[in-house]
Amino acid sequence: MLRLLPRRSNDVTYFTNDAAHELDGLRDGGPGWWLRGSGDTRDPADVARVLQTSERARVCGYDVIVAAPRPISILLALDPAHASGVLQAHRSSVRSAIEYLEERALVVRDRRAGGDEEAPARWGAAVSFTHGLNRHGEPHLHDHVLVGARPAGQRSVLDSRALYAHASAADALYRASLRHELAERTPWSAWRSFEGVERVVGLDEGYRALWSGHHRERGEKLTWDRAATVAAWARDEQRFEPLGVLDAPRVRDRLDEHGFAGALEGRHEVARRHVIEAWANAARYGQGARALTSAVDQLYPSLRGRGGVHERTIGLGEARMTARVRELGPRPLERGDLDQWRQRSREVARSREGRSR
Repeated sequence: MLRLLPRRSNDVTYFTNDAAHELDGLRDGGPGWWLRGSGDTRDPADVARVLQTSERARVCGYDVIVAAPRPISILLALDPAHASGVLQAHRSSVRSAIEYLEERALVVRDRRAGGDEEAPARWGAAVSFTHGLNRHGEPHLHDHVLVGARPAGQRSVLDSRALYAHASAADALYRASLRHELAERTPWSAWRSFEGVERVVGLDEGYRALWSGHHRERGEKLTWDRAATVAAWARDEQRFEPLGVLDAPRVRDRLDEHGFAGALEGRHEVARRHVIEAWANAARYGQGARALTSAVDQLYPSLRGRGGVHERTIGLGEARMTARVRELGPRPLERGDLDQWRQRSREVARSREGRSR
């Protein structure tokens, strides 16, 4: 899940004081890492410089919380041998989500000359902190990405409307990337159900019940070391009760066209962010972020234009490509197979034009 929390204070000690020892040995260095910029992530002064704003703005930046689906977080406890691969898959996908937000959602409103234009912008720095626990000691892999309200070289703060408009697409892109990266870096693979729930192939549903993440009270902030964390998870496992393993889909290399079409139901106008979200969720076993966005841009070239709130749109029928999918089958996720699918699609279109003349 990706959440956007506005920050009205430049006090970053919550992040710099948490050494996240529960992940010691699974990463290089401490919990802090720079997506852009440099400095000591343990120094509040270095980190606080990320939160740039204007004199008149009340918001100095944003805490972008990116959390792994619970079954993938649970792998930290169940498979210590591959836990570092899980963490690396997560961080790579966090970077992809932030890059998407910067490319499509980071705009500044220009109201000069009576207009209201959206000018693309760029963050001067971005720093993130990776944690592996929730407040109840359960495995919960997540990052806090800190970015400024005022982009680099701008006098005004960013248009938060665009940030929130694209948050859902960024979240879907993160999850699709994570499912893909997990299979690339570990023996595990994850899939997304039609109901929108991520699951890990072969993982008993009892573990989700064991570490549910749902508690009446919020709990206190924990600062356990790695040994104490592993020991606590081992004690928790003694309460495990199996609930069974759900059957995973067999098809991995094709888009779930039913899920893709259903995600767009009710929309009269479809923007690129809607297609990205629908595609990412319909790639049931995931897809690399670059491959995913490239596929969307190839199939929907008219949507490549500007980002922000006012993206270009197409109609629902054009977005679904129902006729072509019925004739040619579900769209492939692999680049070479998708190129062949597109070529056949063009040949069919030319053949129809010839018959209609």
